Amino acid sequence: MRANETDGSRLLRKQLGVASRQQLISFGVTPAALLHRTRAGGPWQRLLPAVYLTVTGQPTTEQQEMAALLYAGPGSVLTGPAALRLHEIGNVRLSAIDVLIPFERKRASCGFAELHRTRRMPKMALMEGERAFVLAARAVADTVPGLQRLSDARALVAAAVQQRRCTVTELAEEIRRRHTPRDALLRTVLAEVAAGIRSAPEAELGDLVRQSGLPTPMYNPRLYLHGQFLAEPDAWWKDAGVAAEVDSREYHLLPADWAYTLSRHDRMTAAGILVLHFTPAQLRTEPQLVVQQISAALRAGRPIDGITARSAAA
Repeated sequence: MRANETDGSRLLRKQLGVASRQQLISFGVTPAALLHRTRAGGPWQRLLPAVYLTVTGQPTTEQQEMAALLYAGPGSVLTGPAALRLHEIGNVRLSAIDVLIPFERKRASCGFAELHRTRRMPKMALMEGERAFVLAARAVADTVPGLQRLSDARALVAAAVQQRRCTVTELAEEIRRRHTPRDALLRTVLAEVAAGIRSAPEAELGDLVRQSGLPTPMYNPRLYLHGQFLAEPDAWWKDAGVAAEVDSREYHLLPADWAYTLSRHDRMTAAGILVLHFTPAQLRTEPQLVVQQISAALRAGRPIDGITARSAAA
């Protein structure tokens, strides 16, 4: 505790200068004094009903999160994009502060605080100072229904899994518990992951392959040459000995993944594999050219003796 720090000032420090009306009154602030301090041009400001910021200036995101939790009441927790921000997952735009509250609590959303009544309040939450937020799988599952594009959902799930904030199994379990049609987008992305697809660009390659009528490859299989591990390409057509890689620093997040690309290419080429490389931009802007290159490689290729593949989804 800081020297000469009162209970009230200590609470305000912990809560980033944000406090509820009940808290302020408990520390001796009278209703008249509260009204005076929150007057136009006064030193305090009202952020939400009965929740105040005890400094001037534009409230920060952190202060808005604290205010939303105080407004929502005891036991409430941040979810959605607000929780993703605290997990440092993705870059989902924060248009409101989503908060889970117990189903029996009759409190409506207000201002930037978007309240969600639920019968499934999390049994465990993480803390950032005085702010409670859900685990990553719940944050992702609560965010995806609000996304408009499949590509955004793919990018978010890929970021959460690749950054090891949660696992595919945890996301699947979260969906299993929810039973809502709003999770259709997340179910689609998890089905792709179950097929071995691990990133948004790989999913775009899968879309292109499916729409063009090309043979379906294995995604992210582990290839072995005479029983020894060889490589793990993004896509593999075993009947033609063709592999495809979607090269992207953005979605292959670990530095070792990117540094390993050249040596992986050399190993596959030395084994007789035809290796194709595409960028995410090519998949979006030159899809016909990508299809032509894959088709040509499949026609020129052949099965390679000694190579076996193990599915990533196995």
